[in-house]
Amino acid sequence: MSVARRESAAAGPGSRALIVDLIRSSGPISRVELVKATGLTQPTISNIVRRLIDDGVVRETGDLVATRGKPRSMLVINSRAAYGVGIHVAADALTCVVTDTRGGTVGRQLVAAPSGGSPAESLVARLADLYHEVTQGLGLPPQSVAGMAVVGPGPVDVTRGRFLSLPGPQRPAGLDLAHALTGRLGVPVLVDSDAAAATVGEFWGRQVSRDRTFGCLYMNSGIGSGVVLDGALHRGASSNAGKLGHLAVVRDGERCHCGNRGCLEQYAAPRVLVARARSMPGLAARLRIRDEDPDARAFDVLARAAIYGDEQASALIDESAELLAEGAVLLANLWDIDTLVLAGPGFAVAGSIYVTEIRRRLAEGAFAREVHDVQVDLSSNPRDSAAIGGAALVLQGSVAPGHGPLVPMIR
Repeated sequence: MSVARRESAAAGPGSRALIVDLIRSSGPISRVELVKATGLTQPTISNIVRRLIDDGVVRETGDLVATRGKPRSMLVINSRAAYGVGIHVAADALTCVVTDTRGGTVGRQLVAAPSGGSPAESLVARLADLYHEVTQGLGLPPQSVAGMAVVGPGPVDVTRGRFLSLPGPQRPAGLDLAHALTGRLGVPVLVDSDAAAATVGEFWGRQVSRDRTFGCLYMNSGIGSGVVLDGALHRGASSNAGKLGHLAVVRDGERCHCGNRGCLEQYAAPRVLVARARSMPGLAARLRIRDEDPDARAFDVLARAAIYGDEQASALIDESAELLAEGAVLLANLWDIDTLVLAGPGFAVAGSIYVTEIRRRLAEGAFAREVHDVQVDLSSNPRDSAAIGGAALVLQGSVAPGHGPLVPMIR
């Protein structure tokens, strides 16, 4: 019995999301096939599909000639139904991505993070300007944009639309960012964590079936994760689930800013590896890693050196990969994951090293390895995965509400 059939004996609030997911992951697909896949009645399917077509979310794409009976009209997602805007806030940069309804990227812009002036006003003004620059540059009609998501490191208060902390020395903590942006832009805005956004973006854009248990490891300045169950991101009590970076890996280890000791981030995160590289004069000089270089740029240099066989750089990256692989085994064993994607700027250069080590450890340490393999892949766009995911969050909540508890859009 399929997951979809179990949950859909009768039409409910999640039926629209279910149908959109099936068309997204399996299309082109006919109404008859939707009836078989969901267990919903033919009139119910017809009504939901009719509303989706009326809303412009789904379109018919010709007929499939059947061997028996009349030809069937095939259904696909209308990629131009709506557009989502996602902006990822990092320590030194803002990345803005616009995607269509199918998750395809239609626009991207990278700008320096604001500096100087009031931290709150500078950030709000720069985010608003970036939104206008990108959407107007693409010529998108205002009514075609479903909204904007701003994503960054947690913890987050999604109900109030605020980050409790942000990277960078001048970033305002506790600012009701979504309210401030909605008031300035007049569009719905949500705030979420970068790891959660990347997970949804990878799930949505890869056309993953909702019957898969889908996981994502996200690495930027820190390390996070996300899991999609039955088509919905598992969020926890406050939408702060998945903080894999705060799994204790060293007993009585270094004190972490979260209050615990020996956290994975303290030993495997890019900023930590960069700090260790800077403390090794020979390595830092050889790779020309300067103290004033942003950590993200310095980590790219370190990772590239590891790819090309530098022994000291390789030792640092390999140690990080080994520790992260232990976290991946834990994640897979907790949730019985069958697909795991590595996303985030931390995997942009040396992702292949991490993929290889994680595959190796899962092959020997996944509890259900004799029942099924865990597929491990690298994101096709690890640097932009959080921004792309932010746009996906907007679209998921707009065109297919019903994917479990969604982040509220501040309007």
